[in-house]
Amino acid sequence: MTYRATFTLEPDAFAFLKQMGGENRSGYINELLKREKRRTLEQAILSANREEAGDQSYHAELETWDETLDDGLDE
Repeated sequence: MTYRATFTLEPDAFAFLKQMGGENRSGYINELLKREKRRTLEQAILSANREEAGDQSYHAELETWDETLDDGLDE
């Protein structure tokens, strides 16, 4: 399914879109949005990883689970 959207561009932005998008401006914009979506997700993951790395209570909980995993039971 595809959707149509109408939006206003400044003259220099439209000129750039015409230059870079060629005959398939919609495809170019779609690709830009996909890349930005991926970049945003990557940034969110990095931020969550940094937060996790600094969370001492989380690391203490991991140590508890590590001890539980190493309790001597055979697999």
